[in-house]
Amino acid sequence: MEIWRAPTQIKNAYTTRPDWDQALKVWEGSASVQPDKAYESVSPARDVSQERLTVFLPYTAVVVSGDRLRLRGHMYEVDGEPERWGYTSRRHLKLAIWRALR
Repeated sequence: MEIWRAPTQIKNAYTTRPDWDQALKVWEGSASVQPDKAYESVSPARDVSQERLTVFLPYTAVVVSGDRLRLRGHMYEVDGEPERWGYTSRRHLKLAIWRALR
């Protein structure tokens, strides 16, 4: 698994968004990936579904909300802040990731 971060933001009159064309890899290593849930939204305008996964990373992994993870050739968005479990001998980070499927 790889963790990618956009170091700069693109601003326009309406919004600010990460510049993923300039993304940097900030961490690479092993992770435990578990299925979370699937979500489908069906409307006349579009059919969209989401793949959601739960990821357990080493406690020392460098990841924050807004980062992207590359897993098996697909990019996933980190959903929310990672949970830090540092009170037992099995210290780890737990985070939720998702990607849109068309």
